[in-house]
Amino acid sequence: MADRAELLVDLRAEGDTLDAVVADLEDTAWLGPTPAEGWTVAHQVAHLAWTDDQALRAATDPDGFTRAVAESGARLATVVDDAAADGAREQPARLLARWRSGRSALAERLAALPDDARLPWFGPPMSVASMATARLMETWAHGLDVTDALRMPPSASPRLRHVAHIGVRTRDFAFRQHGLTPPDEQFRVELAAPDAGTWAWGPEDAAQRVTGPALDFCLRVTQRRHRDDLGLTAVGADADRWLDLAQAFAGPPGPGRFPVGTP
Repeated sequence: MADRAELLVDLRAEGDTLDAVVADLEDTAWLGPTPAEGWTVAHQVAHLAWTDDQALRAATDPDGFTRAVAESGARLATVVDDAAADGAREQPARLLARWRSGRSALAERLAALPDDARLPWFGPPMSVASMATARLMETWAHGLDVTDALRMPPSASPRLRHVAHIGVRTRDFAFRQHGLTPPDEQFRVELAAPDAGTWAWGPEDAAQRVTGPALDFCLRVTQRRHRDDLGLTAVGADADRWLDLAQAFAGPPGPGRFPVGTP
């Protein structure tokens, strides 16, 4: 995993990249639909603003955050959707300002925490580096929904390594989310990076393997594309099953996306 300073630089950069996409949109464009059913561009930015605020609360008031999550219980999914809907009703300029302020405050707080800090979250507790990686991953994933809606190319930079890393690290979590026992065997993941290099995780001689473009792997673990539309190859039954289940985000398994061309 990258060190904290590098992660926070990249977290800010990924937020700034999406910010540049939405900053000059007409108000009507904020109301345009995205691939996430029922969510507009405004919903996507509002969700990022809300989750950044939640992460800041976890970093400043962990006990209060933990109590709030416990009190939400089974209503948590509704709370998340309601927060996005509430934010989407704001004037775009006000929503954008709130998101900017929140993500800046979060980055500053994460930079100030001690190295051994553990932050509560909606899934397992996280280190500071893991929280920064998770926020970058979610910023990229929801930013992808926005660029898809606007028919723009995805953000594809060396920062994708952080998204791919959390995708690899959440392998066992993804199996457990489906009531399955994670494989004992380690996997090898080899990805073609956007800068023409190769990113790799796991033993070189592992029998279970996943290979392909890093962008495609990130699209799969964030469930932004169906695996049939991606150039990923799995060797081994467990690796093949993982590509069906992969999720880099906390919470229940998402519905995923249908293959391109599905009615």
